[in-house]
Amino acid sequence: MRHSRRTFAFGLAALGLTSACSNGGGALGPAAAAGVPDDLRPVANAGYDAWVASFKGRASAQGISASTLAQGFSGAGYLPGVVKRDRNQTEFSRSLEDYLAIAASDDRVSKGRAAFARHRSTLSAIESRYGVAAEIVAAIWGLESFFGERRGNVPVVSATSTLAYDGRRGAFFEKQLIAALKILQNGDISADRLTGSWAGAMGHTQFIPTSYQAFAVDFTGDGRRDIWSEDPSDALASTAAYLSRNGWTRGIKWGGELGSIPASAGSVIQPQAGGPQFVVTSNFRALKRYNNSDSYAIGVGHLADRIAGGGPLRGSFPPDANGLTKDDRMALQQRLTARGFDTDGTDGVIGPNSRKAISAYQQSIGLPATGEPSMDLLRRLQ
Repeated sequence: MRHSRRTFAFGLAALGLTSACSNGGGALGPAAAAGVPDDLRPVANAGYDAWVASFKGRASAQGISASTLAQGFSGAGYLPGVVKRDRNQTEFSRSLEDYLAIAASDDRVSKGRAAFARHRSTLSAIESRYGVAAEIVAAIWGLESFFGERRGNVPVVSATSTLAYDGRRGAFFEKQLIAALKILQNGDISADRLTGSWAGAMGHTQFIPTSYQAFAVDFTGDGRRDIWSEDPSDALASTAAYLSRNGWTRGIKWGGELGSIPASAGSVIQPQAGGPQFVVTSNFRALKRYNNSDSYAIGVGHLADRIAGGGPLRGSFPPDANGLTKDDRMALQQRLTARGFDTDGTDGVIGPNSRKAISAYQQSIGLPATGEPSMDLLRRLQ
């Protein structure tokens, strides 16, 4: 969770777009090694080594013990893939229609209802203590880590130290690194389990280290604030604690689609021109403290409503810039896949896989491989 410090980017691991050897060798710890791309494994970097040496003095001055530094940096190292991902982040905006097609997909809703049923008693107890609706907490869990399936397995010390040394926001990530080492020093987690996304967001609901320090709670009472555990209780409670301390009001809905909730209940917004209108309350603003994006907050709210048994939005979205409706885009994906050009899903979102399939099809019939969807392509595929 990047919280109010993060601007919206459609890069959450759960949405499918996310998340050692300072002396030149070594490998990731056993908890982090499986499934990590090669460019997220440490490589030798003399500049990084020199930076770490100087950082350790600064960390010591901030109360980090020599033993904690030794544990934290044992096996840690420079991760070239972290720098590549940081520099390749683009400030693009995905339409609300596309965002919701993924954030509240049928698969995510189905998994969410099953996860909610499995953890109903814990979520109810969390709601009772913190006042945050159980389905809202579950929805954040779903958006941030696909209900715990995509928590990230990159060592946080390696990720944050790499970005502190060679990133765009060195001071910010040095602060995250200090916080990560304090988490380790406090005994909440062992060094080999201190893992997260490539940018250092951790656990079931993707807390950055400073937010963990400020808001994480020990809901299970075992003496540790373990947001990494297979048991999501501490992570879910920490999310509720965060919202509770950032303006969430017990008993008030986040909002809803205009018509399903009266306009007098809050403020009316229309994030996508020509699309559905929403009535939003003060709790919508609390959700934006978690991630400062209208799309994210609506995604959480709508997924929460779906998990609680609600239906899809009633309003429709206009055709896209290529003149295609969502149904058109889904039909294009289905027809491409049927011809052997797999789009890896038929959600109506034209992402990298769909563009690759379009390019391959265009090339196969002698057209310029632009990767752009169109009505002409849809007709050709009939």
